[in-house]
Amino acid sequence: MFTKEEYASYEDLCERYKPECPANFNFAYDVLDKMDPAKLALVHVDDAGNRREFTFGFFQEASCRLADALAKKGVKKGDRVMLVLYRRMEYWTVMLALHRLGAVPIPSPSLLTKKDITERVNYAGISAIICEDSIAERVNEAKGGCPGLKLFVQVDGEPGEGWVGYEPLLASGSPEFPRTEASPGGDDPLVIFFSSGTTGLPKMVLHNHKYAASHYTTGALWHDLEEGDLHLTVSDTGWGKSVWGKFYGQWMAGAVIFVWDFRGKFEPAELLRIVAENKITTFCAPPTIYRFLVREDLGKYDLSALRHCTTAGELLNDSVFHAWEKAFGMPIYEGYGQTETTLQVATFKFMKPKPGSIGKPVPGWEIKLMDEEGKEVPQGEEGEICIRIDKPVLGLFDSYMDEPDKTACVKCDGWYHTGDKAWADEDGFLWFMGRTDDLIKSSGYRIGPFEVESALVAHDAVIEAAVTGLPDEVRGQLVKATVVLAPGYEPSEELTKQLQAFVRELTAPYKYPRVIDYVSELPKTISGKIKRKEIREADLAKMAK
Repeated sequence: MFTKEEYASYEDLCERYKPECPANFNFAYDVLDKMDPAKLALVHVDDAGNRREFTFGFFQEASCRLADALAKKGVKKGDRVMLVLYRRMEYWTVMLALHRLGAVPIPSPSLLTKKDITERVNYAGISAIICEDSIAERVNEAKGGCPGLKLFVQVDGEPGEGWVGYEPLLASGSPEFPRTEASPGGDDPLVIFFSSGTTGLPKMVLHNHKYAASHYTTGALWHDLEEGDLHLTVSDTGWGKSVWGKFYGQWMAGAVIFVWDFRGKFEPAELLRIVAENKITTFCAPPTIYRFLVREDLGKYDLSALRHCTTAGELLNDSVFHAWEKAFGMPIYEGYGQTETTLQVATFKFMKPKPGSIGKPVPGWEIKLMDEEGKEVPQGEEGEICIRIDKPVLGLFDSYMDEPDKTACVKCDGWYHTGDKAWADEDGFLWFMGRTDDLIKSSGYRIGPFEVESALVAHDAVIEAAVTGLPDEVRGQLVKATVVLAPGYEPSEELTKQLQAFVRELTAPYKYPRVIDYVSELPKTISGKIKRKEIREADLAKMAK
């Protein structure tokens, strides 16, 4: 069904590769159940270093048992089920069981508060929750305000009153859950992701069952996966990147998923040790992770098994790209997409990466950069990334669930408007500038935050930086940097001048930050993206006083 081919160039890829999806596709029945039951599917290493291996046969039987058990508990096709699970094996079993059943999983982060749980359960019409024992107390506090929540399943620990234990529930199900004419597939709802909202309730992004098939491009081509590869994507299971990097595409490409289930603070040295000791062959992580990794003594780790690295989420800084390539002799291939899409733009292994560029449009995604009037902008000028949708696009979301007006705002006149800005160079590579609201307008110039941030983090003193616009009567906006310093550095006027001079050397002089604030950490969404809007709003509040 999914057969990998080799491509000589980007042009060859565009000519020969056509993303397709079989009729009435259901990943559990059409991919999982066709795998050799004895073949290794997933390797799990927990916080204590315990390593366990799981075959496809394990997931075939376990997902059938759980689907049958949940059906007996009244969970049915179309029901919405919240999952709050760490990077544990049960996450895959639950997702696959719900795919068989036709219930719609809503993966959610473990950082949700009682208020978050109450609002999301009611907003999404969630009727069941499957969560960690450590989350159950918060759910108990919230459930009085959630009249529609009927089924509570606890993974690990002794379940309290009103809760069902995961293991007894699993054991109660039949090892067979056959496909029928009523089984879900194709255009039926598959999964809902809450988008990373910075204010108010985030939107519910609905994907259908064909979405899973579209990730073959992610796994086989962008991650360059082959039969038997051991692939690690660093991602929580509570947001969309988890299914991008550790689920559908990886299994369709024949790879083994590697899961490092760390629970505490992220330690870059530990990650390098895990990659080295387990002989990881392909690796994907957000740019923030790479920024921390390159500050370690990379020569201490034997990463000789590693052959291909990718990144997405935000832009990768030039200095990090070059440091990684120097240490390991391999580049980092960037990709771009959204919660609403799969991989739209990428640099593949048969392309020479341009550090800082997200790459070129992926076959199946017709992309134009447009101005505010809906006209395509000339090469070299910034425009909104827009996707043609007057014909079906495999991997594009169906809608913002239950919000037709919000859907109509972004899907209109034959185009999906991403809200992201980019410009194209003479070779057709796209250069991401940020969200429309993140662009800074200073003295007639339009400045994207990423170029300035990239320059700042190239300095030894800076681990992370967020660049925003600060209102100014003369220039319209000043470029402001909010900076997290590396250990051993302290804020000072002298350091500020050094950083400003450093940026002026790496960018056009008008882009340097005229204001620099030093903080211990940057505000981020639950998916790890910098909340520049929150910084802007805090600055406005200070100015108002």
